Amino acid sequence: MKNPLLILFILGAVFMTNAQEFKIITVVESIVPMGLGRSRIIENQNITDFNNFTTERTDGTTSSQSKISRKSAKIDKLSETKLLNFYSGVGINFQNIASNDAIISSKINAMVKEGWTLTFVTSGVESVAGQADANGIFITRLFFSRS
Repeated sequence: MKNPLLILFILGAVFMTNAQEFKIITVVESIVPMGLGRSRIIENQNITDFNNFTTERTDGTTSSQSKISRKSAKIDKLSETKLLNFYSGVGINFQNIASNDAIISSKINAMVKEGWTLTFVTSGVESVAGQADANGIFITRLFFSRS
């Protein structure tokens, strides 16, 4: 009876010590008419420590300053994969959407081959709205993890 409990304890310890890594890929697709916007898959290539950008506040006062300014917080190493815009000169271009789907699927398949698992997807639309609205993006974040 003690052996099965010991085995469960050891297995639990192995799984708990197994570090997990996360990666976010962002897909930005322009919804600007006439194909004037820019659509891309963006992948960060830097290793960043969030602590460098963190301040802590207590009772309205800052107890520690972040080590890096906002200006220097920008990532220099990234990859951009070009995508097509949703709109052409005459409206929604379904061929562009299908082409983007093929490119995005290819990226996801490559990530899976590298040992990543697609764990979560979230998306949203940014637009000023109104009759004269000629701006907007459709953004999708793909969250990957691996052990």
